[in-house]
Amino acid sequence: MRIGFDYGGTKIAGIAIDVNGEELAEMRVSTPRHDYEGGVSAIQSLTHQLQEIAGQTATSVGIGVPGSVDRETGLISQGNSVWLSGRDLRGDLQKALNLPVKIANDANCFALSEAVDGAGEGAEVVFGAILGTGVGGGVVVNGSLIEGVNAIGGEWGHIPLPEPNDDERPGPMCSCGKFGHTESWLSGPSLAADYARRVGIPVIDGPTAPEVVSLMKSGDVIAEETFARYEDRLGRSLAVIINFLDPDVIVLGGGVSNVERLYETVPALIRPHVFGDRFQTKFVRNMHGDSSGVRGAAWL
Repeated sequence: MRIGFDYGGTKIAGIAIDVNGEELAEMRVSTPRHDYEGGVSAIQSLTHQLQEIAGQTATSVGIGVPGSVDRETGLISQGNSVWLSGRDLRGDLQKALNLPVKIANDANCFALSEAVDGAGEGAEVVFGAILGTGVGGGVVVNGSLIEGVNAIGGEWGHIPLPEPNDDERPGPMCSCGKFGHTESWLSGPSLAADYARRVGIPVIDGPTAPEVVSLMKSGDVIAEETFARYEDRLGRSLAVIINFLDPDVIVLGGGVSNVERLYETVPALIRPHVFGDRFQTKFVRNMHGDSSGVRGAAWL
């Protein structure tokens, strides 16, 4: 039995699965924010409870966290859960649980989940792209994560927007402090900010990304134009991934991935930017939804 945790900024979700990926137990608790030791204790308690519910002892525990995880030291950096920064969560949990622990970026866990037994199952190369509060990604080849020597494999959110139009230069500031990155155009908050700029109101007074989508569906002209520009930017950005990595499947996750029309419009917007005469990449929605991250952590 494997146990996985998705250690988010607001909740810690845990799951126990068997060797075939069948769910045996599931639990979640609120994250003890800014309390590192409290988070370790919460995961320790959840591990015991998941084993009791499942009636089995875990052979391994995987943790998905926001931010970058150093492959050698296990230290976490660059995540929005700042109380994890510089901490050896892997080492501390191994001591607390007396079990092997693996830890990875949460976007990598999403990609692994969808590659192993989700929308990308059976594919040789899978790219998981998250369009949520931020923009993240992960690369899985033959069922194994490709994290890279710097542990930033798949971080397409910090690639500059390709082929920018004049009104897209230099672009909005990204969460990393630079301008014009993919994340500054394609995250949910970035979609909402783009709408606010187009109607001439402060971003703080504008609608949220889900509200922009609702406006678009109800026929709001500016929301439609805003979302069409979003789709075009997504097409350009994913074409870069295809030209470099050429994955068999691109699986979308995150809140914006729930907009059904993306799967109808975006492939045609990717195609003009793909090198060569063939474009056979599958472009699909995730299978496991909000459970992808925690399932991927278990599969680590």
